[in-house]
Amino acid sequence: MPNNESPHRTSLVEGIKEFESDLGSVTKVNAETLPILNRLSIKRLLLAPGAIREPHWHANANELTYCVSGSMLVGILGNQTSFSTFTIGAGQMFFAPSGSLHHIENIGDKPAELIVAFGHELPEDFSFSGALGAMSDSVLGNTFDLPAEEFARIPRSTESAYIVGSDGGPTLPPSIEDSSALRFDVEGQTPAVELEYGSARLARTDSWPALDGMSMYSLRISTAGMREPHWHPETAEMGYVQQGRARMTVQDPDGSLDTYELGAGDVYFIPRAYPHQIEVLGDEEIHFLVYFDQATPGDVGYRASGSAFSREVVAATLDVAVEDLPQLPDTPSDPLIVARINPVDPD
Repeated sequence: MPNNESPHRTSLVEGIKEFESDLGSVTKVNAETLPILNRLSIKRLLLAPGAIREPHWHANANELTYCVSGSMLVGILGNQTSFSTFTIGAGQMFFAPSGSLHHIENIGDKPAELIVAFGHELPEDFSFSGALGAMSDSVLGNTFDLPAEEFARIPRSTESAYIVGSDGGPTLPPSIEDSSALRFDVEGQTPAVELEYGSARLARTDSWPALDGMSMYSLRISTAGMREPHWHPETAEMGYVQQGRARMTVQDPDGSLDTYELGAGDVYFIPRAYPHQIEVLGDEEIHFLVYFDQATPGDVGYRASGSAFSREVVAATLDVAVEDLPQLPDTPSDPLIVARINPVDPD
């Protein structure tokens, strides 16, 4: 039976509201709400037209953001005053290294949705407004080469404003770098895996060299396919369900199994090297955003494992006679997604 109270899953859509106003909202899932999380966490950011996720940075975590909908302007200020500004739309991503000052602005006429993953289970945030609020008028005057009284008119707080609104429409910079190294069109990529029953588009260092310590797979599987049982030797996995219903089974080191259902808006987490499997439920294709805590995740699948050793070794391991062992296909490279030729297991 599926475990609706699984320690591996929760809802991001119904997660803790970090901020909410007419301008938008931020919901989060981190180790406080899903204690099994390690080196990964996630937020859902909604922005009304004209709204701005204020300039901010993360002290202990890289950020990897996927745009679900909307038209966004992103600005990122990094080390040595390197500045990059670019637009992203649905299916595109950006990477903000830890400590880089960045903002996200909805420059379209419709609400925007972004899924924001972090390379830490408890990311620490600083806002530019809060950081200015921490300093005196004199310190700021010296910094900007202005009289101290110039800053007396600015409301001051060390708290983050999160989402702010601007007067008038957006101001686009004179040069927009849509070729920025920090921008990536993941859904525009040729799928690394493309089959009749599923596909996987990859955002990792071999195609996006700017990544550091994180990566993402955009995984789609139809009712005719299945994500084969597998594990990742050196990376944890955190997934967000963008579309569809699925069932996942995870094996813990003590041999116990955790089987649970996933629906749109859910988040799950698999610790490093734990075997797990994803199966589609219902009639709709699933679309998962699958995040990893390595820039190039590894993968070991059951199918390749079955042909890596001699039939005698596999038969002895499974406690059957060699002649009773199924004729497992020779698989030098795991397919990642396999055809579902058998019925879905009952609950």
